[in-house]
Amino acid sequence: MNTEHPKIFLHTCCAPCATASTLRLLKDDYDVVLFFSNSNIYPPEEYKKRLINARKLANILKVPLIADDYDHESWQKWVRGLENEPEQGKRCEKCFHYSLERTSKKAHELNIPFFTTTLTISPYKISPVIFRVG
Repeated sequence: MNTEHPKIFLHTCCAPCATASTLRLLKDDYDVVLFFSNSNIYPPEEYKKRLINARKLANILKVPLIADDYDHESWQKWVRGLENEPEQGKRCEKCFHYSLERTSKKAHELNIPFFTTTLTISPYKISPVIFRVG
């Protein structure tokens, strides 16, 4: 019998959202690896604050955290033409795709069979859109 817990790669937008998600996954016997991939966050100082807090959370919960490269310019190219879209509009859907594609590729590279995102519990995001993209 395999007693190993399944690994899951958790795309993390911020420590507050990651807290509930990580605790739930740990309770459900997953080995959680946090993935901080948020090139959409601007300015860079805000990105750094969120990353510092995500690292604090990872240390408290004793789970690994992998930080993706911050590449706001690449993200801007990805969503070009959608700058005037409202929150929860087409730009958000494109941004979700960007983040989840990076998460999926990194999970595959690390041989982690499952991935998910904290974005689905954010009160500012529309979960069905994230589910459709992911």
